[in-house]
Amino acid sequence: MSDKNRSGKRTARERMLEERAAQESKDARKKKLLIVGAVVAVLAVAAGIGIAVQSSRSSSDTPSAAPAGAIGNKNLVIPDGPANAPSTLTVYEDPRCPACGQFEREFAPTVDQLQDQGKLYGNYHIVSFIDRHDGGKGSKNGANALACAQDAGYFRAYHDVLYRNQPDETVDAWKDKSKLIDLAKQVPGLDSPAFEACVNTNKFGSWVSAVEQDFDKSGYTSTPTVLLNGKPIYPKNGDEEITPDNLVKWVNEANQGKQLGTTGNASASPAPTSTAAESDPALQPSGGGS
Repeated sequence: MSDKNRSGKRTARERMLEERAAQESKDARKKKLLIVGAVVAVLAVAAGIGIAVQSSRSSSDTPSAAPAGAIGNKNLVIPDGPANAPSTLTVYEDPRCPACGQFEREFAPTVDQLQDQGKLYGNYHIVSFIDRHDGGKGSKNGANALACAQDAGYFRAYHDVLYRNQPDETVDAWKDKSKLIDLAKQVPGLDSPAFEACVNTNKFGSWVSAVEQDFDKSGYTSTPTVLLNGKPIYPKNGDEEITPDNLVKWVNEANQGKQLGTTGNASASPAPTSTAAESDPALQPSGGGS
């Protein structure tokens, strides 16, 4: 074989190897592009789902209607007492919660008095998680009825009547809306066709759901959760047990040297004198029973 032929064969062999390497490189790039494309497609679908879920959450978190005078983000909080009072009591409670009933029956007279003295501004988050955990409709119906009472200007009076007549948690008596309507007869001025329609049509149902969703995100896991100026005080404030006398003492200590708020009508929810809402610092789970 001549040197020329050997050189030609070597050149052909080298050319074949180069072409094979080029083809393999091309195939590798194509495979890589296919993988990248698939990943991008998956991410795009995931992003679309995320946007859809977020959109759904944003929509469901915003009530279609809120009771008159409700305050805070998306109007999810029911106020009671003078908004310019120097201290704020924030309460998370469920209408079916027996511990909430016990708290209200023991502390409502003291809280009402402190509010009427211009010392305390009440901010109520009416939650309804017991229906979800135990089954039933009493929490949601009761929360809607409280919103109806707020809308009519009788939140405090109806709220106190509701907890004084709270049924056993396991009975779910308030799945029957007529029982909630009957309780309005104990509040002068509240019993009316408008209140009855509000309860029967579940007028503030989306608001009730939004309040519960807000509670789910709050970091609190039990009711009642009670805060004085943003600090948990139930069942203890530091080393001190909560009692009506201690609550008065804690409020007076917090208010020392501060101007009292403008007092309002004790039988109804006084109209807020400012847009101030409850003070919420870093949220921490509070102890308590549900």
